[in-house]
Amino acid sequence: MSVRNTFGSFTRPWLRLESAIEESPGEPETIPRRPYGHTGERLSIIGLGGMTVRGLPPAEVERIVDETLARGVNYIDVAPTYGNAEEVLGPAIRDHRDEIFLACKTTHRKRKEATSELQRSLKRLRTDRLDLYQFHGINSIKEVDTIFGPGGAMEAFKEARSQGLISHIGFSAHSVKAALDCMERYDFDSILFPVNFVLFEKESFGPQVVKMAVDRRMACLALKALAERPWQAGDNKEAFPNCWYRPASDPRIAELALRFTLSQPVTAAIPPGEEALLRMALDIASRFAPIASDQLAELREIARTRRSIFTLDR
Repeated sequence: MSVRNTFGSFTRPWLRLESAIEESPGEPETIPRRPYGHTGERLSIIGLGGMTVRGLPPAEVERIVDETLARGVNYIDVAPTYGNAEEVLGPAIRDHRDEIFLACKTTHRKRKEATSELQRSLKRLRTDRLDLYQFHGINSIKEVDTIFGPGGAMEAFKEARSQGLISHIGFSAHSVKAALDCMERYDFDSILFPVNFVLFEKESFGPQVVKMAVDRRMACLALKALAERPWQAGDNKEAFPNCWYRPASDPRIAELALRFTLSQPVTAAIPPGEEALLRMALDIASRFAPIASDQLAELREIARTRRSIFTLDR
């Protein structure tokens, strides 16, 4: 079945934040929180991504964590593939562990390897539990088959949850087809997926995934909200060394892009892994209001002049 046929005309109009997410406002200049699916947890609508602290000195990491938590952020997402992020985050969050919804990931698809990596992540993060553990970057049906097959990593996840090492099970993906297949096979607590204005407009990439997550009462966590286009010749990549795409650094485009993403039925968005972009996202989120129709039209015009970072798989 064609992926495009799974949602028909769902991309017109784009999804809007209506009754799907019950938002609780924070204090002035703090970040609102939304429900994490039907679990009873509430997460800040902006999360701190581990890439932001990769390679930084411990004192800098502690400063970023403390300042971010003071803004009302309670959601941190990290992975072993983010350089030394686990090692530097561990000491920085140790005294705040009960205040934080801590998410981690594994790229391993087999039980033995996933179990080993989970134990290593717990040790590096200096914690005895993760609030969310995710299959990282699923991009093909073959990977999904391995995860759910005999000796697959899902066995490790279920065992870890029964042991109290993890509370919730989720996955991230950059493939519409693989994401939909995953959700059909298991009642995940959440999906971490690109929810981006260019992808929605140019590729119809994402609306069908968000819709299925809502239908299944899963939390949807957003990636790539501030992705504007791929890097091209002449761009100053050195300005954003942790980004493999060009981020929306122009304040107007960034505000529209993030407001678009947060106007979908998502729980939270993870900004690109640069401190300056994290600060920008926090400022936008602290004054968040759903995107208006004239702003949506403006953003669509911008999207039509940008190349997509992903294409829709069928």
